[in-house]
Amino acid sequence: MPQTKLSRLLFTILMSGFMVYIMVVYNISIGIGGLTNKVFLFALEEMVFMWPIAAILEILFVGKFARKIAFKIVKPTDRPIAITLAMSISVVWLMCPLMSLAATILFSEFNAQIISVYFTKVVFNLPMALAAQLFVVGPLVRYIFKSFNKPKTIAS
Repeated sequence: MPQTKLSRLLFTILMSGFMVYIMVVYNISIGIGGLTNKVFLFALEEMVFMWPIAAILEILFVGKFARKIAFKIVKPTDRPIAITLAMSISVVWLMCPLMSLAATILFSEFNAQIISVYFTKVVFNLPMALAAQLFVVGPLVRYIFKSFNKPKTIAS
C-alpha cells in the first residue's frame, strides 16, 4: 500500500504504535490478573520504550524479511487481500518473538526462569498479536492511511 519511503515510514509508525499499545495493554492485564482502567494509562508509560523498538525492528529488519516470506507464499499478481494477509501474518510471525524478547529483557527479572518467561510470552502473545493485526490494527491503520492518501479532486 505505501509507495514511497516516507509513506512506508508513516505506515510503519502508525502500525507499530497501535500494535504496541494493544499488546502492552494485553501483557499488563495478564501480569496483574485482568484488565482495569489503570492498565490503559500504564500502557502509555511502557510505550515510551516499546514503540521505538518496534518501529526500528520493522524498518531495519522485519519489513524486508516479512516481504520475502510473504512472497514465497503469494505472488504479486494474487488478489490484494491474499497479499495483505500474507504480509500481516509474516510480520506478526517475525515481530512477536522479537518484541517478546525485548519485553522480557526490559520488564522481567533476570533469573533461572528467564528463558521460560520468554517462551511463555511468545506463546501468549502470538495468538493475540495475530488477531489484533488481522481484525483490528491492520484494517484500522489501512483505513487511516487510505483516508490521508486519497487523490485530491478538483471541484467543478
